[in-house]
Amino acid sequence: MRFFALLALAAIAAAQPAATPPMGWNSWDAYGTTVTEDEVLANANYMARNLKQFGWQYIVVDIQWSDPNAKAHGYRPDAVLAMDDYGRLLPAPNRFPSSSDGQGFKAIAGRIHSLGLKFGIHIMRGIPRRAVKANVPIAGSKFHAADIADIYSVCPWNTDMYGVDMSRPGAQDYYDSLLQLYASWGVDYIKADDIARPVHREEIAAIHKAIAKTGRPIVLSLSPGPATIKDLAFLQENANMWRIADDFWDDFRSLRQMFVLLSIWADVGKPGAWPDADMLPLGHIGLRAERGDNRMTRFTHDEAQTVMTLWSIAQSPLMFGGDLPTNDDFTLSLLTNEEVLAVNQKAAHGYPISESGDRITWVANAIGSNAKYVAVFNLGAAPAAIRVDWPALKLPELCAVRDLWQKKDLGEIRTGTTVQLPSHGSVLYKLTPL
Repeated sequence: MRFFALLALAAIAAAQPAATPPMGWNSWDAYGTTVTEDEVLANANYMARNLKQFGWQYIVVDIQWSDPNAKAHGYRPDAVLAMDDYGRLLPAPNRFPSSSDGQGFKAIAGRIHSLGLKFGIHIMRGIPRRAVKANVPIAGSKFHAADIADIYSVCPWNTDMYGVDMSRPGAQDYYDSLLQLYASWGVDYIKADDIARPVHREEIAAIHKAIAKTGRPIVLSLSPGPATIKDLAFLQENANMWRIADDFWDDFRSLRQMFVLLSIWADVGKPGAWPDADMLPLGHIGLRAERGDNRMTRFTHDEAQTVMTLWSIAQSPLMFGGDLPTNDDFTLSLLTNEEVLAVNQKAAHGYPISESGDRITWVANAIGSNAKYVAVFNLGAAPAAIRVDWPALKLPELCAVRDLWQKKDLGEIRTGTTVQLPSHGSVLYKLTPL
């Protein structure tokens, strides 16, 4: 009986959305508001060929997919968006030809599923302003758009939507209809925006309820950040991941700040609920982005490795922002190091154990063993020698040490080691007690 009980628990874990930190690609850093069907599928094909075997699985279309005239470097005010008769946004057919005749993202999702991957979309909190102006009916409800809209609840940086007043009859009906449509398309992941700063509890709970009603295991990601730690219990109950920072881009000052933010949220991630340090602006970004022009990431190789090291030991979701078909070999090596990715996916309780100015050490447990993962960072402008002592990590005097980035055993080392790091560099070790 115990064997079958364990099998049942394993099946539940496998079906749970975001049982481990989600790993995928998002169109924002490369394409901003302008990504097209061909570009989405090109990135999906690359992921299937090169990344799927390492655990990467989500392909996410970010904001403004319903705008037929989207332009790089921001949003078009009062844009006329593609929308159905019930106030639900549709993909713009000129950018996503397979969405014609009201098909939505069903064909694209099917193509991505056929590759063994999962499909996601971005949504904005609320109901389209155009739907409210036309007072369209809500699908499956006796109420209309104007009955539920809060015209005073608006996004400060986008003019598409009004908030939904969840105290009004018909409000939950609207979110239910939205999620029923997405589920019918085959959506596996929803990035809900303008909802986590501040935390709009009622609308988050409404989306969470609507997802549950579909019966489909859909990951719910909340943006933008920073969310606040006081909302932790609510976020864990109603979302699978939530942003702890504003948009993260390729500059070292933002990376330095992320060490502070991740330390605040350290040790709270758990299956199904993960603090999210935002996307990985690595590789080829800015093709038609909101911020910056077409470029390879401004992070140096050492800084890019530090990003991946920190996100991994902190167990943040890994959502890659670079254009995959034009990816470079170095960035590909960061995304396909299975030993580093195992820290992100299979470790637990990562937290900073010491910080002395620009010298920082994080530690995480290796699930299923008495080993620990240790990340050492030099955030200073000059090379540094950083000492790590095993007793400070609550480890015995003798440990076997493996360098995960180099995939190299360093041997049995007693009491500790001194790590030589370049400016903005890092190492990631696995320490196994002997």
